[in-house]
Amino acid sequence: MRAWEQASWAAGRSEEAVIRAAGRAVAEVAQRLVGAKAPMLVLAGKGHNGDDARFAAEGLAADRVRVMNVTDPVAAAVELRGLIGTKNLGLIIDGLFGIGLNRPLDGAWRDLVELVNASQVPMLAVDVPSGLNADTGEPMGAAIRAVVTVTFGAPKIGLVRSVAAKFVGRLEVASEIGLIECPHVAELNWTLPEDFGGFPPARPVASHKGTYGHLGIIAGSLGYHGAAVLATRGALRAQSGLVTLHVPENVYVPIAAQTQAAMVRPWLPGEWESEDFSAVLAGPGLASHDLPPSLGEAVLRTWQHSPNPVVVDASALDWLPPGTTRAGAVRVLTPHPGEAGRLLGTTAAVVQADRTAALRELSRKFGGCWVVLKGHQTLVGRSEGDLFINPSGNPYLAQGGSGDVLAGYAAGLLAQPRLQTDPLTAIRFAVWQHGAAADRLESERRAWGVEELATTLGETH
Repeated sequence: MRAWEQASWAAGRSEEAVIRAAGRAVAEVAQRLVGAKAPMLVLAGKGHNGDDARFAAEGLAADRVRVMNVTDPVAAAVELRGLIGTKNLGLIIDGLFGIGLNRPLDGAWRDLVELVNASQVPMLAVDVPSGLNADTGEPMGAAIRAVVTVTFGAPKIGLVRSVAAKFVGRLEVASEIGLIECPHVAELNWTLPEDFGGFPPARPVASHKGTYGHLGIIAGSLGYHGAAVLATRGALRAQSGLVTLHVPENVYVPIAAQTQAAMVRPWLPGEWESEDFSAVLAGPGLASHDLPPSLGEAVLRTWQHSPNPVVVDASALDWLPPGTTRAGAVRVLTPHPGEAGRLLGTTAAVVQADRTAALRELSRKFGGCWVVLKGHQTLVGRSEGDLFINPSGNPYLAQGGSGDVLAGYAAGLLAQPRLQTDPLTAIRFAVWQHGAAADRLESERRAWGVEELATTLGETH
């Protein structure tokens, strides 16, 4: 980031103009967080991070914002205690320290940071939560616990480490602040909505349902039939031409009764292979112990030999053997950290400690397949090449069935022949839309369920 900034100044970009643009980005997020009337406090340090915060204050209504220029942490703590006791603050904007912090905070600064954290006032961090190491994601003695962090240009590596999540909160990237085009590359890439301009492409007028593929789904079992229904609803939102769901016979009636547009068939050995599917999804709800052996055998054969995309989710992940699959065929795994840990013979905590390494290892173990490592900032990629961090979504996605909807939606996109030439974009789009649907629901209502998630997918542009 420092090198990018220096290259921008050398190219003639105005440092003040960039800082003003960064401040405007912070102000926009602050207004979104607190609405029209709540008072705000800006804590501005003496470096460029403080300048960003001061310019943010200029973009806010003067009668709603107070700027505290902090040079003496002891004096600032005294003033802050008085403000917290007398003002009904809606937001504190943290601009104390930025990425230039290179040593642990001393006692007085730690006390100030802890006082801010103890105030129970929501906090918006400017570029990086003060006190957080931007390279490691670890607090340097103490760190601000923000609800949102607005970082500039691109994410700093420490901000996307799992250990940093409780300090960073929701990470938002102000990418357009007047810097030159980034002259650097890295294996990790932050997904932006603009990445999907023109995707999916417009449909030709002269087309029909056969143009858009046929998705086959193997899902559902006794006690878990809802997963099959949700995965199917997710698949239908992707608008593939046809969706056929095969389910164990003992759950056929409750699943078929909840499904309209998709075809539902009881599982019969041999019938699966006779279908002409353009992609397959296996796994949602296949958790019962009374599944017919032929079903698992069919999933295994499909994974190893099908020329078409195969997405494997949930319980079916444990059925897959390590090793290569059909050359050139698209394969996708969609584990959460616990499932990823089982597949790798380790724990979810180990996976979370280095999600990048875990994804790479999973992909290598299973033939170089694509991996969607779910969780906070879902990670997409495979054993080699770029990895993509997804920014959309919120904690309310932590509901049973959310992953089933995602698996269905991703498979529904991959079933469409016109999207199969760029499977990575299709997968990333599915993940981003899934999170964006959750964000949209959260902004519209206080409580929502996974059924509503399935009906909101694909509506964000």
